[in-house]
Amino acid sequence: MPVVVDESNGMEKLVLKSEQDLMFTSKQAIFKPPKAIRGGVPVCFPQFGQLGPLGQHGFARNTKFDLLQETADSATLVLKAVGDEDEKYPYPFELTVRVQLGQQGNAPTFTQEVAANNTGSEEMSFTAALHTYFKISAIGNVAVSGLDGVTYTDSLQGGQRMQQSGDVIFDQEVDRIYLAVPDSGVQISDSGSGAVFEVHKAGFPDAVVWNPWVAKAQAMADFGDEEHKEMLCIEPAVAGSGPYKLAPGETWSGSQTLVYKAA
Repeated sequence: MPVVVDESNGMEKLVLKSEQDLMFTSKQAIFKPPKAIRGGVPVCFPQFGQLGPLGQHGFARNTKFDLLQETADSATLVLKAVGDEDEKYPYPFELTVRVQLGQQGNAPTFTQEVAANNTGSEEMSFTAALHTYFKISAIGNVAVSGLDGVTYTDSLQGGQRMQQSGDVIFDQEVDRIYLAVPDSGVQISDSGSGAVFEVHKAGFPDAVVWNPWVAKAQAMADFGDEEHKEMLCIEPAVAGSGPYKLAPGETWSGSQTLVYKAA
């Protein structure tokens, strides 16, 4: 499971390669800064979505990180923001991201850890998410369990609060922020492949569930018209529960571990 520096598409990036492709990347993804890559796990920071004054999902996901360390199956990167990246967010910080491939019995695992340190002299607040794109057999084959009874805000209904009943299934566009989600227990079950993804998180109170469905897929230039059928996003997040406030010198951390169990 090597870490590879990939300079294809004219952009340097790190790719963690395993024996099979378990994460989705659009065939029409635009690999040209400052465009964010449509796939993998974009790091949304210091803002998730439009929960603040910045552009969609903040600026970390389309800013170059420096490579601090790499091994055969891990990499650690850092973004050192000085406070002039966006005039609407004049707060310096260091954002460190570590990714690690591993094994739990016969099941491959992917762990991603993020840490934000306030290097400035003023309090900073942020929202954030790990915008994880899962590759699936077909959207009609999947169900997400572990969210029964959890309150969510529906972005397609003006942020209306609702309560999940049973598994989440997909027969139309879904764009929800689930609030106060348990750190373990969320699963994607794919009846087409027989596989299960387990999603474990820490430090992120919320979780976003998203599939753009037909109309929105067709409206995105960096996404195929039919690709909504082969992907699903579940994103550990600091979002609907409110922003996190970080005092000068303070560090916040969060993580996710994904476990893939084949049929």
